Amino acid sequence: MDVEFDEVGGQRIATFGTGPRKIIAVHGITASLMAWGAVGRRLPEGWSLVAMDLRGRGHSASLPGPYGLARHAEDVLRVAEHVGAGPDAVLTGHSMGAYVAALVGARRGFARVVLVDGGLPLPPLPEGMDADAATEATLGPALARLRQTYPSAEAYVEFFQAHPAFAGRWNADVEAYVRYDLTGPEGALRSRAVGEAVLEDGRWLRLESARIAAALEAITSPLLLLRAPRGLLDQETGLLPDDLARPWAARLPGLRDEVVPDCNHYTILFDERCVATVVDRLTSPG
Repeated sequence: MDVEFDEVGGQRIATFGTGPRKIIAVHGITASLMAWGAVGRRLPEGWSLVAMDLRGRGHSASLPGPYGLARHAEDVLRVAEHVGAGPDAVLTGHSMGAYVAALVGARRGFARVVLVDGGLPLPPLPEGMDADAATEATLGPALARLRQTYPSAEAYVEFFQAHPAFAGRWNADVEAYVRYDLTGPEGALRSRAVGEAVLEDGRWLRLESARIAAALEAITSPLLLLRAPRGLLDQETGLLPDDLARPWAARLPGLRDEVVPDCNHYTILFDERCVATVVDRLTSPG
């Protein structure tokens, strides 16, 4: 796999592939640019994918706040300009990154905008629950790992191997993603993701539904939503179930809604078959 790393204002970016047609890709709330590694290495000839570590994650962890999805959108626009992504570029995002992509897609045109298991405003918070508690409840083990240290890289890998989303679905792409996330001294390794950034972004995601909705309505590029039928913990209900997605498909005439079978929230970017579908929708005309 051809991967080149670069930096824009202290933000790490990686370019997978060497083709002139560009995909700008945004990762999720506790993830890193390596969430796009499996997609990046399966691109057809003529394409390249540019992913970035959002501030507070990966090798951009030291970039300061404030965080929030609007701040990430500014960073993505700066990266797109830096790599010369013109109107023929494709914009995509996974999970929280899909919401960031919606904000970016409202600001400028792309050949298409592809939202991967994210991007639609979430239901209102339950009575009495604040945004931080909702983030904790939704992310579960993904947030818990940010508060822990690990005696070795192998221990961190084992933590992920036991995660319900990856149990029985482990592969080299997942392992590369996991190992990229580690930092710190041997014996006290930890995730690169900054807990404060995750919580601040979670608050924005939960409290700014109106801004997300307005962004979706402002997108003039062709818009595709790819949904995983299973959730973050491989549960039967996905992050964006039918009863949430259908009203938005009706509300946005330009939105094409597609469920990618037999994927969960994570494996949609890692499972060979799911990735093949994502790559096809990113790069096929129409």
